[in-house]
Amino acid sequence: MLCLTPKNNGVILIVHFPGAASMCLGIPMKIVSVDGYNAYCEAKGVGRDVSLFMMQDDVLVPGDFVMVHVGYAIQKMSEQEARSAWELYDEMLALEDAERVTGAGDA
Repeated sequence: MLCLTPKNNGVILIVHFPGAASMCLGIPMKIVSVDGYNAYCEAKGVGRDVSLFMMQDDVLVPGDFVMVHVGYAIQKMSEQEARSAWELYDEMLALEDAERVTGAGDA
């Protein structure tokens, strides 16, 4: 099961595997504004404050894309990398929705 969950510190995509532990994935977000070690970022219409503390050695400006995990930007990425990640996440979410509707995957 997958869930895309808006959280206070970012957007979290949680993957649930039947009979196994859940896993949180990093979310590609676009920087809208930067204020010191904090940035306001957006993804899929959801905006969040993100800490840039872990990327102090990188120059980040509005328009850059970053991978966000639990409220922290952890990696700078290209727009194409961000789009590719979202395409994959969208496919995963669509598959989950289809399984929910058809009952597939229930055991």
